[in-house]
Amino acid sequence: MNPILRNVLAVLVGAIVGGLLNSGIIQLSPSVFPYPEGIDMNDIGSIKANIHLFTGGNFLMTWLAHAAGTLVGAFITAKLAASNQKALAVLIGGLFIIGGIMAAMMIGGPVWFTAVDILTAYIPMAFLGWKLAGSPTSANPLS
Repeated sequence: MNPILRNVLAVLVGAIVGGLLNSGIIQLSPSVFPYPEGIDMNDIGSIKANIHLFTGGNFLMTWLAHAAGTLVGAFITAKLAASNQKALAVLIGGLFIIGGIMAAMMIGGPVWFTAVDILTAYIPMAFLGWKLAGSPTSANPLS
């Protein structure tokens, strides 16, 4: 396969799988830490108006979703990429951090959470995903 096409596909697959994992954890989080009563999680206005009612557990699950989605997305991208594994894994972190910043701007929330989330859930997890992927090998399924 053409290396450029393979790299593009690696980023797409990593971003999609990471995004699905992120969404899955967010969907499952109320079964671990229920949301406060009366909040419509499908309405940003309701979330913004009631963000002060969220517990540490709610924020933990949000951080976990962001970190795990980025980690897995970067790992998959690095595993599948033909070259530039580190840069492409960090690209995944960059894509996810843009989403995180946009969400923080739309929803708001405590400054402490936004800072922890932005500083720890994206770029560091992208580097960790790349590191965990190891060096490219001939065992790569797209070789």
